[in-house]
Amino acid sequence: MKDYKILSTKGIVLDTFTLEKYLKKLASDHILQNKSDLKTYPIPRVKENYEAIFETYKLLNEHVKLGIPIHPAGEWILDNYYVVEETVKGIIQNLNKNKYKKFLGISNGENKGFARIYVLANEIVAYTDGQIDGKLLKGLLSAYQEKKNLTMEEIWNIGVFIQIALIEKIRDVCEKIYVAQMQKYKVENIVERLVENKDRTESKYQRISEYRRDIREYVNIKYPFMEYMSYKLRALRKKVV
Repeated sequence: MKDYKILSTKGIVLDTFTLEKYLKKLASDHILQNKSDLKTYPIPRVKENYEAIFETYKLLNEHVKLGIPIHPAGEWILDNYYVVEETVKGIIQNLNKNKYKKFLGISNGENKGFARIYVLANEIVAYTDGQIDGKLLKGLLSAYQEKKNLTMEEIWNIGVFIQIALIEKIRDVCEKIYVAQMQKYKVENIVERLVENKDRTESKYQRISEYRRDIREYVNIKYPFMEYMSYKLRALRKKVV
């Protein structure tokens, strides 16, 4: 069992007016405490998220070499992995435990103990799908502050917490990519064994048991398997014809 709490907000994209209204209500609902709970310190989760992203990055590189098609989101991971890596290093460097616990915390509700600015950044990323620029961020923070003021320390560090929320979001996407790619890998394995009648010495797709088993709620996604199997069968039929 993890000895830290995870902050992960799921939400649909809201237009600016609706999101500003929501943040005003959020500010009104927040009851604050002087410090944040160290059990909500985000760095352990950031490191865990990075490992999941790295596993997906390795899988995608392997699948490129094997000739397995990569989803456009996977192409983005391949192109931007080192940006993610540098971002994670920066987050870890800029947010030690002592600094985190000094941020005002939330003392009520499901986010009790978390730093207020961490919760706010997470909400903003969730309801904008991470599509944030300086002008939008300024407007959203102003909306929140119509009901409760933020400290200068919180405002100066909002960027770090937005990065943390974005890394969480990238990890979520990577889990889906990982499952989708493994469904394609399984199709290739089946085609090799049952259609092309290759033995183990000829097989390129026999490492299924070596891949991760601890993927979260996406393990039951079947659509990529069905879609890719249809694609492979159509391709094989064209070869025969």
